[in-house]
Amino acid sequence: MTGWTERLFNRHRAVLSALALLLITGTWAYLDIAKEAEPDVDIPFVFVHLGLEGVSPEDAERLLIRPMEVELRGIDGLKEMQATASEGGGQIVLEFDAGFDADAVLQDVKDAVDKAEPELPADADDPVVQEINTSIFPVLLVTLAGEIPERTLQQLARSTRDEIESIAGVLEVTIAGKREEVVEVIIDPLKVESYGLQAGEIIQYLSRSNRLVATGNLDTGEGRFAIKVPGLFETVEDVLNMPVKVEGDAIVSFRDIATVKRTFKDAEGYARVNGLRAVTL
Repeated sequence: MTGWTERLFNRHRAVLSALALLLITGTWAYLDIAKEAEPDVDIPFVFVHLGLEGVSPEDAERLLIRPMEVELRGIDGLKEMQATASEGGGQIVLEFDAGFDADAVLQDVKDAVDKAEPELPADADDPVVQEINTSIFPVLLVTLAGEIPERTLQQLARSTRDEIESIAGVLEVTIAGKREEVVEVIIDPLKVESYGLQAGEIIQYLSRSNRLVATGNLDTGEGRFAIKVPGLFETVEDVLNMPVKVEGDAIVSFRDIATVKRTFKDAEGYARVNGLRAVTL
């Protein structure tokens, strides 16, 4: 051991040259190697979701899971398959060997599901095949908050989303915490009764009127044009001015029996920043 140490000391120039070469090549390799903050890693799991409203766990296993397992069992590279039955449906988890081809495996699973689908009950929901794709996970969250009306906050969120999506490299921007805007019609039952109307008739008037009706084509000899009768509601005034009953020259409109206002669906959750209403991109 002492002899090797003496030889290294006697050849110190060669040792220092080798050390310098190792440092240079190591630094070059570190700078040249590919690095990603969010690498796209293929996770070897695929989920198949099955649904049938009102089905018991026992029937879900017999009617949904077993026919699907027969086809999924023959997929190449399948390492393990686990199934769970529950009320209203079930789920099958497929695990594949490491180093699998994610695109090919996903296509094989979809093909197997398509083959098994005719064996499912007619009322069953369409099976959903889902993979775990790390590339679609959000890498940046932007929160908007302030003492402003909810409608204004959502408009700012939508305009900000459009600006961010125009940036190169941004795949998609979704808005969390927003509520769908709706038009609320509040009917006065006393006024409805005084005009001799029924609540069911009024609901049918609304559902049948908010449509774009195609009436055919008009041929002028020089060309043919499609004719459509616009009946879609675009503003709250369109709903208020819609007639619900006509007797002679007298017209009863929604304005006479109801109040209409713009509002939002009931919130399923809340987001706050320092006590202020917020939405997240």
